[in-house]
Order: sequence, then structure tokens, then C-alpha cells
Amino acid sequence: MTKTKTTLLIDGDILLYQEAASVEVAFDWGDDIWSLTADASLAKQAVDVWIAQHKELLNADDVIITLTSPNNWRKDVLPTYKYNRKGKRKPVVFPALRDYCRETYRVIDYDTLEADDVMGILATGGIKKIKGDKIIVSEDKDMKTIPGYLYNPNRPEEGIQCLSKKQADLNHLSQALTGDSTDGYSGCPGVGPKTAEKILKRGTWEEVLGAYTKAGLTETDALVQARVSRILRKGEFSANTGKVKLWNPA
Repeated sequence: MTKTKTTLLIDGDILLYQEAASVEVAFDWGDDIWSLTADASLAKQAVDVWIAQHKELLNADDVIITLTSPNNWRKDVLPTYKYNRKGKRKPVVFPALRDYCRETYRVIDYDTLEADDVMGILATGGIKKIKGDKIIVSEDKDMKTIPGYLYNPNRPEEGIQCLSKKQADLNHLSQALTGDSTDGYSGCPGVGPKTAEKILKRGTWEEVLGAYTKAGLTETDALVQARVSRILRKGEFSANTGKVKLWNPA
């Protein structure tokens, strides 16, 4: 029996950040003088090892690394999106690692898209045709809003999850309710994961809208949160025009 080809869709933002940060060393020269150094060659080796290990672990044939554009379409929907990260530096060798990955691996990124969006679109059959199975490899909980295969390297005991479209859609609505403080969008006031689960008895937009209305907010408020929490899928981005199709309730 011929084995189906498997491609890993790797969240490059997280992988490169972690490996770049791991090689930083602070040095005290005395007299309150400090410097920060990092060995890019060690970081490159760490990326290579990580990718090789996960290819073997997940019995994969190929990898695609996705990266985030400096521009972000979500800021047009919500100007304060990720505003809390403004001014925070990336590890010293992060740019060098990006260049290395472009030279060494297949990297896919698009202007205005986040790495999450690129993974979501590729996993659902958009942008480029990828034969065989596709497994998203990311520890980001947002990727649970994408139907298909998902592997969280921080929780290997969970194995490869297979998310149905129904479950992914439900997870998206839940995210629209709970928000994400690390990404700078608030969701519905007072709604956490457990409350969201109680609200979404049928998993409908009407239930989401009801929660926002109860909190004294408008449908527009709810729609903004749902749109920024939406990880893009096939048909929601045009590579030709660079335009994002904003999410609307069915």
C-alpha cells in the first residue's frame, strides 16, 4: 500500500522566536556595563534538529514554514490589535533565522497575513495545492479554529488531533466571546471559556450576539471581535489581489 504524503505546516513565528531566544547570553563587563550576544549558528542548528525530530515523529515527508508579514490586515479591523506588543524587541538573531529558513526550507508568507492565517488557508486547501495530508504544527490555541489535523508540540500526549468543521467553527465562536489578551482583543466582557461553553449550547452566531447585547454592546462590536479572532481559511484570501474576505455570520 502506498503511503499518503504528509506535509507539516509549521508555525515559524513561534519556532524561530523560541530558538533565537534560547541562544541569547547576557554578559556583565562590570561597572554596570552589560551586553547581549547570541550565536546564530547554534540557533540554526536547533531549528534544523527540531524540524528533523518532528518530521520523524509525525512520519512526515515535507515541511512548510509559515511566517508573519510586518503588515497585518487585522489592524484595519481593530487598530489596537496587538498594540500591547508594540515596542517589544524580538531576539537578536531572529532576522538571521528568518533568512536562514528562506534559504534552507520552503517558506510561505503573504503581505498582511499572519503565520496562523497562512497555515489555516493551506490546511483547508487554499493558496497552493498540497498533495496528501497536511498537519498544522503549532502550540497556538487559535489553530483549533481550523478544521483538519493539528499537533501541539507542547502537548505531545494529545497526539495528532482531527478537528471537524463543526468543532472548528464552534471554537471560533468561543474565541470571539472570550477574546485574547495576548493579541490585544477583549472579547465579550465577563466571558471566559467556561461561560462561553454555556452560552454556545447550539453553537450559533445568535448566541454570541445575545451575549454581547446583554453586556450592553452592539452587533458591530461582536462582529469586530469575531473577525479579528478568525484564522483565515480557503476562499478568505486572494493571493492575486492581496485582499482578505472578512468573516460574516452565515
